[in-house]
Amino acid sequence: MATVYNWQLGRDMPYRFDSASAEWQFAAIFNINRCIACQTCTMACKSTWTFSEGQEDMWWNNVETKPYGGYPHGWDINTLDLIEQANPRGQTWTAGVGPDSPYGRYEGATVFEAAEGTGQQAVGYLPADEEWAAPNRFEDSPAAVSLSEGVSLPAHRTWFFYLQRICNHCAYPACLAACPRNAIYKRPEDGIVLIDQKRCRGYRKCVEQCPYKKSLYRPNTRTSEKCIGCYPRIEGSDPLTNGLPMETRCMAVCPGQIRLQGLVPVRENGTWIPDPTNPLYYLIREEGMALPLYPQFGTQPNVYYIPPRWVPRPYLRQMFGPGVDRAIGAYERPSRRAQAVLQLFRVSQTIIFNFEVVEGEKASEINVGGERLEVFNDTVIGYARDGREVVRVSVLEEQFERPAKYLNSI
Repeated sequence: MATVYNWQLGRDMPYRFDSASAEWQFAAIFNINRCIACQTCTMACKSTWTFSEGQEDMWWNNVETKPYGGYPHGWDINTLDLIEQANPRGQTWTAGVGPDSPYGRYEGATVFEAAEGTGQQAVGYLPADEEWAAPNRFEDSPAAVSLSEGVSLPAHRTWFFYLQRICNHCAYPACLAACPRNAIYKRPEDGIVLIDQKRCRGYRKCVEQCPYKKSLYRPNTRTSEKCIGCYPRIEGSDPLTNGLPMETRCMAVCPGQIRLQGLVPVRENGTWIPDPTNPLYYLIREEGMALPLYPQFGTQPNVYYIPPRWVPRPYLRQMFGPGVDRAIGAYERPSRRAQAVLQLFRVSQTIIFNFEVVEGEKASEINVGGERLEVFNDTVIGYARDGREVVRVSVLEEQFERPAKYLNSI
């Protein structure tokens, strides 16, 4: 067992291999506050990759309603419980925020550490067949229903939110460590995690030990399959972007514009190379606005979330770690630069590697939580991998007022 550094935990941890890092890492940000659970992303993925025999219950992308929903049912509660059984009441975070430990230090057990002495690489379980059924179970089911009381921020008494999930293409994938056939590998050029179908024998160790349950078994081929990060699009093989890296299917179709996908440069030890002009690095590391999903699992996932503002903070801290308060504050009262960068969500199918902000005039002042927030009509410019400008968008959208003569379009 090797020792690797996990910057999301702020410490070293055991892992089967010396390093699972890549030169560039596939990463994304999902803004939960904007999701309407239309499932367009889910169906785009389904109709592209998992529409064949044996894939009927296979959803590489899904949107589940929290706190009760899940695909498979109870995937996160069950994994959290396994860690707690291995290390009772030990899952805590301590202060000590630094350049390579933005959330402090996690003192609890990861899925790898909780498995010590069990003969497994990570703690896990195999969901029953019925747990994979009905992926939208408990959709729109709220917690603590109260119809007689009004609601207000910072936390609603009656609440739910939509959690969008794909494979996290982790820096230290539990599925990769678990595979006895070494059929799972991480691509050095983009960090996408894939399963070699020729080597896979369907032992389902990846299904059992992936804490996010995003490795799935296909019974008719007796092999496991998972999200492939739409790697042909990442490679730039789609003619639409003229050879430049392109967003995945689930990202590109989002009508709510909640998704921002890209690639970030990575050091050999798995930490990100600082690049404040990369929109992902800027929002995640500079602003602290987006957080990993269950960082305490220890896999260093690469899909990040802007937490929902109306949900009780203890629930969010368990799900996204101790950076929740900073993240929500950064989103509710974004800096001038962040106001511009937030406009880059889902505005180009070509992946944006760098951005530039051109300052504009002050547009207004608004009150957010009793504090004044200045809004500027700045323009953000997004650049592709080759430095070509691919998008230019302003903070304020242009508005058109229909003249009185044409008030009714019928």
